Amino acid sequence: MKKKYAVVIEKGATSLGAYVPDLPGCVAVGETREEVERLVQEAIEFHLEGMRADGLPIPEPTSVVVEVEVSA
Repeated sequence: MKKKYAVVIEKGATSLGAYVPDLPGCVAVGETREEVERLVQEAIEFHLEGMRADGLPIPEPTSVVVEVEVSA
């Protein structure tokens, strides 16, 4: 069954970092948005495989992503 996990991508000084709020410790770093998106997808799959191998329950996605527009 496919699940969709929220991913947060943050721009750093020289790269982009991504993390998955519902999967603590699941992170990726890349030089471009495309690269970090690909790497975090691979990281999620690897993270879930490890959880299954360890007999741990797979968390349901619960984080919600919204964009809020404000005047700056």
